[in-house]
Amino acid sequence: MKLVMDPAELLLRRLMRLLRWRLWVQEKLQPTEWQVTLLWAAFAGFLGALASVFFTGLAEGVHELFGYSGEGLGVVESMRKLPWWGCLLVPALGGMCAGIVLLLGKHIAPGQSSTDYMEAIAIGNGHVPIRASLVKSAAALFSIGSGGSIGREGPMVQLAAVLASLIGRWRQFTPPQLRLIVACGAAAGIASAYNAPIAGSFFVAEIILGTIAMESLGPLAVSAVVATLTVRVLTQAHVLYKVPAFQLNSPLEMGPYLFLGLLSGVLAPWFLRSLRRSEEFFVALKLPLVARLTLGGLAVGAIAINVPQVAGNGYSVVVQILNGGLLWKVLLGIAACKWLATMASFGSGAPGGVFTPSLFMGASAGYLFGMAVHAVWPAAAQDPRAFALVGMGAFLSAASRAPVMAVIMLFEMTLSYDIILPLMLCSVIAYYTARGFDARSLYSEALKTKTAAAESVAPFSHETRVADLMRVKPPVVAETARFAEIARVFLGVRVNNLYVVNADGRFLGVVSLHDIKPYLGEPDLAQLVIARDILHEDFPRLTPDQPLTAALGGFLGIVAERLPVVGIDGTLRGSLSKGDLLLALVEKRKKPVVA
Repeated sequence: MKLVMDPAELLLRRLMRLLRWRLWVQEKLQPTEWQVTLLWAAFAGFLGALASVFFTGLAEGVHELFGYSGEGLGVVESMRKLPWWGCLLVPALGGMCAGIVLLLGKHIAPGQSSTDYMEAIAIGNGHVPIRASLVKSAAALFSIGSGGSIGREGPMVQLAAVLASLIGRWRQFTPPQLRLIVACGAAAGIASAYNAPIAGSFFVAEIILGTIAMESLGPLAVSAVVATLTVRVLTQAHVLYKVPAFQLNSPLEMGPYLFLGLLSGVLAPWFLRSLRRSEEFFVALKLPLVARLTLGGLAVGAIAINVPQVAGNGYSVVVQILNGGLLWKVLLGIAACKWLATMASFGSGAPGGVFTPSLFMGASAGYLFGMAVHAVWPAAAQDPRAFALVGMGAFLSAASRAPVMAVIMLFEMTLSYDIILPLMLCSVIAYYTARGFDARSLYSEALKTKTAAAESVAPFSHETRVADLMRVKPPVVAETARFAEIARVFLGVRVNNLYVVNADGRFLGVVSLHDIKPYLGEPDLAQLVIARDILHEDFPRLTPDQPLTAALGGFLGIVAERLPVVGIDGTLRGSLSKGDLLLALVEKRKKPVVA
């Protein structure tokens, strides 16, 4: 009788005990690659929310740094309290600081392109440069904190996408997975900025990915929900725009709403066109970067001397509009000046976003239109504030070319369900009207230029093969590997099948995790087993040159998350994940074909 167990036997028994737990988890929980992807999407959403809250706090700190006095004062109220020379100096100084940061950034991040999250998702490989993004976000702090007529959603989304990209690179995700996790970060950034998880998901799916397939929409939704919950816990923020309850008082109102959709569809392309013309104007001046941004800030400050409402992203003024706190003559002047100030900030190259300024323009146009209709035909526009709310969605739909996202976002930001009918009508009409005037959208121009430059190396064309997606160096064991070695490999990697190769690297078959179950209760028998005894030789396999559509057939009829990729000579080249394949096919379907 043995009193002391052999160390090798003791190790084997411990490995078998751990394997029994591994099998129990696999059989009871059955985690798939998609479920694991959802977990990483949730983590990306959490980090994206933290980045958004952190950026907001820094922006408020910069706001105080520029001499704004009074705790809790917004940008507009702070600008109103400044003397005329302060109104000129503060935005100009903010633009100058932003320019200096961008200039220094060329030395801090030499050789790093200014790849934004949209480029990384739509035409890139998911790599978002860290230092270049941090430099751009730091510059945005000065533009936003000094009262520039620009939104803060741009840098917030960029930071969330950077963190998501870091997660994917840390986990060594394949390009399709990396692009998806970066998209999850972008959805988290939008959801954090506007407290709108559904709209955040559809923003990325509709505008950037160009598809609402569940392979991508599911992780986007999880990330956006986690981000929203995190922001709500940390800041107690719920509804972005607290507005009175609106309702459709009369069917007659649908007529004016139809015309509001047409008006928004005309104004939005002109607004975007003016921003592009302003950018061309500032570039034509051929000023140094710092001087150009300083000039843009100076222009905003000059307007803010008499109209302080142009400072910032326009949120406080939109709240006033939705609560009926502005006369139409005053609002008309503010809207015109805000348009000019946004042109100055955007055209000079101030880093930030124009998403919230677009909402401002839509609210102004809708309220002014509602006031005009009310003056002529009161029964058709009993509450002009409802037209302001609908105008926000219609203008955003026309500017972004994403009507579904616009409708959902307005509902989530206001939680006003009664306005859904006119909002849907206006948004759709504005969308088609804007498309008739100009095919370009708020985000399409930059992506179109970058896509054209990258077409020759498009990641997914009709020529995409299995070799483009396969993962090299999959988990393998030798045909002579004993049970203890097989057990260690199974415990070290999260796969259900190990590939068996001979001394020359030729693929022989697979050993399944469930195939070793009968040996877990028989340690003495397990010591005699080697990989060759329990492998499956008839396991499906792919070749590197197979098209993706043909590779999909290999997964039919089997329960496997990965298939081995074997060369003509029989050597194991890598493995292909079903998740990567499905994501690639979704991307291929929505990407333009390269001639």
